[in-house]
Amino acid sequence: MKASKVTQRLSGSSMIGLIATLAAAHLAPAYAQDAATAAVEGNNASTDIVVTAQKRAERLQDVPLAVTAVSADTLSNRQINDSASLVQAVPSLTFQQGATPTNSSFRIRGIGTALFGQGVEASVSTVVDGVVAVRQTQGFTDLADIERIEVLRGPQGTLFGKNATAGVISVTTARPSREFEGRGEVTIAEHDEYRARGTVSGPISDTLRARVTGFYNDVRGVARNIATDSWDNGSKSWGVRGKLEWDATENLNLLFTGEYRKTDADCCASTWIAINNPNLQTLVGPINATRNNRTLNDETVTYSNSEQQIYSLQADWDLGAATITSITAYQKYDLEVNQPIERINSAVPLFVGATAAYADWSRNSGIVDLSAFSQELRIANNDSGDFNYVAGVFYMHSDIKRPFDRRRARCTAGTFGQPCAPANTIYQSSASNIRLKQDSVAAFGQVEYRIVGGLKAIGGLRVQYEKGTNSGSRISPLVPGDAILPGNAPVSGSITAVTGKAGLQYEFSRDAQVYASYTRGYKGLGYEMEIGANLANQSVLEPEHVNAYEIGFKGRTSDGVLSVSTALFLADYSNLQVQANRSDLAAGVVQFVSTNAGKSQTKGFEIEATVRPDDNFSLTGAVTYSDATIDIDGLNCPQQFNAGAPVLSGMPTNICYRSAPGVTPTQNLRGATLPVSPRWKISFAPRYEADIAGTDFAGFAQVGVNFQSAMNFSVEQDPLLEQPAYTLVDASIGVKQIDGRYSLTLFVKNLFDENYLTSIGHTSFLGGNTDLVGTFNKDADRYFGATLGVKF
Repeated sequence: MKASKVTQRLSGSSMIGLIATLAAAHLAPAYAQDAATAAVEGNNASTDIVVTAQKRAERLQDVPLAVTAVSADTLSNRQINDSASLVQAVPSLTFQQGATPTNSSFRIRGIGTALFGQGVEASVSTVVDGVVAVRQTQGFTDLADIERIEVLRGPQGTLFGKNATAGVISVTTARPSREFEGRGEVTIAEHDEYRARGTVSGPISDTLRARVTGFYNDVRGVARNIATDSWDNGSKSWGVRGKLEWDATENLNLLFTGEYRKTDADCCASTWIAINNPNLQTLVGPINATRNNRTLNDETVTYSNSEQQIYSLQADWDLGAATITSITAYQKYDLEVNQPIERINSAVPLFVGATAAYADWSRNSGIVDLSAFSQELRIANNDSGDFNYVAGVFYMHSDIKRPFDRRRARCTAGTFGQPCAPANTIYQSSASNIRLKQDSVAAFGQVEYRIVGGLKAIGGLRVQYEKGTNSGSRISPLVPGDAILPGNAPVSGSITAVTGKAGLQYEFSRDAQVYASYTRGYKGLGYEMEIGANLANQSVLEPEHVNAYEIGFKGRTSDGVLSVSTALFLADYSNLQVQANRSDLAAGVVQFVSTNAGKSQTKGFEIEATVRPDDNFSLTGAVTYSDATIDIDGLNCPQQFNAGAPVLSGMPTNICYRSAPGVTPTQNLRGATLPVSPRWKISFAPRYEADIAGTDFAGFAQVGVNFQSAMNFSVEQDPLLEQPAYTLVDASIGVKQIDGRYSLTLFVKNLFDENYLTSIGHTSFLGGNTDLVGTFNKDADRYFGATLGVKF
């Protein structure tokens, strides 16, 4: 078997040829050969994790940047079934659940997408098998037949298809195998959770191999809707992925991948967690609004249904000295959502006061229709010389359509809580249909040069040109009789951006290195595509930039018992793209505006460590400290502070004030904490596994502990929207055949029943200053389950 094929099987990467960076390149060629052999055949091979964070297969130990690699075994052992649950294994990663996938987001080191429109790029990009997702909503998905997931922390402004200012989640799925094999598993958990997945893989001929994977999930909701007598916030999903790999010649490998996924979810309805307005309580009905509330009362079911398809052809041509890789891909994503606003059980408008903004808002539905074509072509050297390189070009064309319907009713007179007479009802409705077309062209390259001994210089550069055209209209009525609102002329924007990286790396030995780097990151132009946009006077959001600095150390003992990775980081963001609250609830105006505002900074440190004293016990642990702040002017104040806001002149900071009597209070923040950015995240996961005497079985036990410090869900620093610190403890025990054929795992999520919320917000219904809603995950309550697995 050629070494190139060995590397493919080890790493699942797109590179052909045994990459020389498996060893410290400044050492003698004989030692480099020994190191490469160790990565393949043993000699601490169990601790040699191979990643492709720099578009080449390398040991994780050798990569001069902060990367967490999550293996398929880790995903299985910790019952991580979807991408949102990766926060259990990656302390620097946080996830914010929104009302729909379009306004959910990942954050790395406290930085993430602060806008929920589809006209902006993600701060944390998702890449699957080398294909970059166009929008962050595509990244929230079930996981099946994964080889590994790499989470790259900090801006990635050089090698990846689209720039990401906070980091990249790179998913590598398993390739077809050279031997026939299969696997499957079934999970059953409390509250009617059922999961099944299976894979069959093997050769069709000496040069042709195939792999087929399928999954099905049925997870009942955990929020009881008394209006519909049903459980909300559940989902059903299924998907299939096929891979066909062909060794066309001795040095040309082709891999075709096709994947289809479908999810139907009655998600993500929020529940009332605080009601202080007695009139609101009357309308809501028999709901006990606390942070432990798991009940809602709404005749309209929230839903979020999606379909996703990805087709790609990857070609790897081994030229001997270098490998040329081509990835051609087409992706399509469709999402349909409906998010009711008032959260009460009434199919008709009710009178709630003559000055109330609205009495009914159950039609709030939209579609994301996304398609994209991308092409990447790159070349990377294969040898172990003092000079190593990766260079390439990238092109993407994307087309996003965003239709949206919204209808609300306002009742001008009547009896509180009673149906409104038709003569007193004013309906307001509109439909928007916005379309954004974007093109991105880039040339990129990164080199490593050994200066002397163990000292290497690293340099990278990316030049890209982007252009977008945003056009659309807003049309009324949805029902005859509503006024027609104006459309808008197209707005376009284009920009040429230069980003890159510079750094130094020093290798003390094959088992220890330090590095220091500077990275210039960039996130592209932003456009307003949501129904609340000012379509008659729209403008383009300017790009977001970041200057990031990182110093790190990676080391392990010669016997592989202990491995440690640390990083100190500082990143300064400018022209930050944010969602500014411009609402005036007293006047019935709910408005969030996409804008460039202020600057942001994140700084801190990370420590990851693994201890394996023997073949039976292992312990992984990590600590992340991140101080993420923002400076921003002109924000709304927390609602409960508005009444007492004084009239002040000038530009006071960190205080709510009015610039003149009667105007809406605002605040100018300096050093304010970014939302959804806990300062501390700590995790550790001990695991013990040993053979059971007299049998061909082994037993195992594992505990996962994740601590997160307090965080706030609003950039306005609203103290009512804070999630206190919490610790989640998961545990599992089980048995498996020593040859791995059968396994049975019993697990518990949230062993100590620790309640927490994934989002908190004010309700705009009745304009209550202290009336709150929130969302929660299933594991906000303790539950038990079991997984049965089989391999052949």
